[in-house]
Amino acid sequence: MNKKLEAELKSEIESLREQNLLWLPKTLNGPSSARTKVAGKDVVMLCSNNYLGLANHRVLRKAAITAIKNYGAGSGSVRPIAGTMDLHIKLEETIAKFKHTEDALYYNSGFTANSGGLPALLREGDAVVSDELNHGSIIDGIRLSKAERHIYSHNNSESLEAKLKELTGRAEKKPNRILIVSDGVFSMDGDIAPLDRIVELAERYDACTYVDDAHGDGVLGENGRGIVNHFKLEGRVDFEMGTFSKAFGTMGGLIATSKTNKEYLLNKSRTWLLTGSHGPATVAASIAALELLEKDDKLVRKLWRNTRYFKKRLKSLGFDLGNSQTPITPIMTYDAEKANKLSVRLFEEGVYALPIVFPMVAKDKARIRAMITAEHKKEDLDFAIEKIEKVGRELQLIK
Repeated sequence: MNKKLEAELKSEIESLREQNLLWLPKTLNGPSSARTKVAGKDVVMLCSNNYLGLANHRVLRKAAITAIKNYGAGSGSVRPIAGTMDLHIKLEETIAKFKHTEDALYYNSGFTANSGGLPALLREGDAVVSDELNHGSIIDGIRLSKAERHIYSHNNSESLEAKLKELTGRAEKKPNRILIVSDGVFSMDGDIAPLDRIVELAERYDACTYVDDAHGDGVLGENGRGIVNHFKLEGRVDFEMGTFSKAFGTMGGLIATSKTNKEYLLNKSRTWLLTGSHGPATVAASIAALELLEKDDKLVRKLWRNTRYFKKRLKSLGFDLGNSQTPITPIMTYDAEKANKLSVRLFEEGVYALPIVFPMVAKDKARIRAMITAEHKKEDLDFAIEKIEKVGRELQLIK
């Protein structure tokens, strides 16, 4: 073991601890649900991405068990060799039907969809124009490409248009291809990208569009179809990326697109080509999640009822919730130490909500990020609000 390396890493860890930036993950002692046990303590869960409560839904559990009985525990390979089962094909067909696209490609995770899909699409001589607050997986995917990189101000269509004008107005070294990339719902602030304006500009300047809808899937649009459906832009967005690990309750990433685009990606995207495929239980449960939402939107409607109630109550108490437009509810502290204290005290009071600090957000934008789900009962939300109010007054976040 290299002692010098260990000493350097230990020093960095201590620096993070001193700045209140060190992650110390707690362990769930049961399923991801609105009321669960974390580190041996019964709590109301306010930091899960399980928006619709599907992670522990009886329909998904049954589908997973049946798949294990029929197909076994694992897939045995990567997708292009021997890891594509008929279940994977059915899932991709189900995604395309749900998203109203020609086809779809199923990845191992949302992160690998971005970190593998973007460098496959962006070649030397291309340009990518990316929102400044895009997810880390988008940033990593862009960094892995040889494309020229441009950043526009967050959700600012004027800034985006200025970048597009500059790129298309060049006398020399015009990019071969321009790809505009944006989150659909921004995971830390809960605000929604102006996708209608982005698509309008893309069409005007002959650019392509790629939207990461990880936090819009199951949340926005008819039956939770996502941001493209929400803005009625179906057929006008080139690549709609999403994930199953949030509202859909399972695991895996997706890119919904045209048949041609899918065929290109499955031949060029290395994270798809070289990553073992998900086992039958995960795939079957993912199919069940989409089929469940296709039939009934009651969970989506419940999610939004809970969201409106929770936010209205917190705002009436004087909490700063930032610019959120979705179930992602930042309770702004701005100071990292205060965010950590708020999280610790809430856990002591029976509410599990985590601090979001640098580098996930800017150093002066620390907050607790409360995540509302369809599974929360009114009494769960009332309990959480009571405790947030109590601790918020202790820390002088509200008067």
